[in-house]
Amino acid sequence: MNQLDQLKSLTTVVADTGNFLQLAQFAPRDATTNPSLILKAVQSADYAPLLKDTVAAHQGKPLDEIVDQVLVRFGLEILKVVPGRVSTEVDARLSFDRAATVARARRIMALYEAAGIGRERVLIKIAATWEGIQAAAELEREGIHCNLTLLFSFCQAVACGAAGIQLISPFVGRIYDWYKKSAGAAWDEAAQAGANDPGVKSVAQIYNYFKKHGIQTEVMGASFRNVGQIQALAGCDLLTISPDLLSQLQALDAPLPRALDAEAARAADIAAVSYDEAGFRFALNQDAMATEKLAEGIRLFAIDSAKLDQMIAS
Repeated sequence: MNQLDQLKSLTTVVADTGNFLQLAQFAPRDATTNPSLILKAVQSADYAPLLKDTVAAHQGKPLDEIVDQVLVRFGLEILKVVPGRVSTEVDARLSFDRAATVARARRIMALYEAAGIGRERVLIKIAATWEGIQAAAELEREGIHCNLTLLFSFCQAVACGAAGIQLISPFVGRIYDWYKKSAGAAWDEAAQAGANDPGVKSVAQIYNYFKKHGIQTEVMGASFRNVGQIQALAGCDLLTISPDLLSQLQALDAPLPRALDAEAARAADIAAVSYDEAGFRFALNQDAMATEKLAEGIRLFAIDSAKLDQMIAS
């Protein structure tokens, strides 16, 4: 049995792509998208007609509405291939505006519902800023489930768990990138691999904390740089993986042991913590990696959202 199939017996496998034509070969349960992935997809000949048709069908509407139509159109195509859920992202430029995030999420969900898709099949992706977490808490109370993304720190995860968020996406690869760059010539790749990878350690800490304290929020490791990071998180609730790395896992057949274990976590001695807004902002501020990566992630998604706007407008 290849490692992708072994992983599926331990963890829910999610495909991280806007390229729905590629999905079937990996048979993931869910799929995640973001502005960068959609932008990449619409630049290829396979998806250009879909963009053109959607824009033509909504000519004359405000640009932000047309963008949401495009995002949902991709989501609808993905849902024809995956049996589970698709994650569709709210514009990253709204990351510090709670009310605007809520309004945009409601509109995206209304578009899915108008196309006959139930709420249980859609996750609204929102950046895990304090404002984003509060917006998501409001949406969850309305039955609109959320996926909190750009999550780099323990305090972000704890705040999401306390807010009753459906799912979080702690980033592995971008944490690894930061520590590797920060260490420079002193970085020891072998010593920082597998369970010692700083990104892997971050997800493991969150997973163990949630299981210990009975927090229902699903933990989905995201943003992987290599299969070793994925192997070291086998047993996590979900893992969202790019097509390249899914292919690599399919090509491996060595045994894949469980790395994260809910039973072991429940038996561990892990103290409960909580954050109010001031405590959250201070804890995030004290984590240089998380502060930098959250800001950078929002900037990069905002740039790609603006490029998508431009492409649609032209």
